Amino acid sequence: MLIKPDAIQRGLAGEIISRIEKRGLKIVATRMLQMDAALAQRHYAIHKDRIFFHELVSFITSSPVIAIVFQGKNAIEIIRQTMGDTDPAKAKPGTIRGDFGLDIGHNVIHGSDSVESALKEIDLFFTPKEIFDYQRDIDKWITGEDF
Repeated sequence: MLIKPDAIQRGLAGEIISRIEKRGLKIVATRMLQMDAALAQRHYAIHKDRIFFHELVSFITSSPVIAIVFQGKNAIEIIRQTMGDTDPAKAKPGTIRGDFGLDIGHNVIHGSDSVESALKEIDLFFTPKEIFDYQRDIDKWITGEDF
């Protein structure tokens, strides 16, 4: 997941992280960085032939972002539901984009859309040593395991 420049500039990072954690997911890696054009182009490579590609690269490199890896059962689906529709005008109230997004270009958050995408994106922003696998005491209450 990426917390985008507009969210950083508006002071929304803590609220966004909190909403995801409250869904039962745990942070296993986090990093704040200023993306350069090369990294942004790799991140948005799927859109390289689209008319808005250069606008995406320009926006994501305009200010720092926070890259986060969350772990948990159905993490991708939970994050995507919590984010809401890509277009904030279509996103439901109570979702991150529905509550904080301004328009499709300023929708405060990016989340991987599949396991394959997540693995590629994680490799862009983190080394294996920067990802931590650990147990929280609360995990058994969230998963229902070990009772």
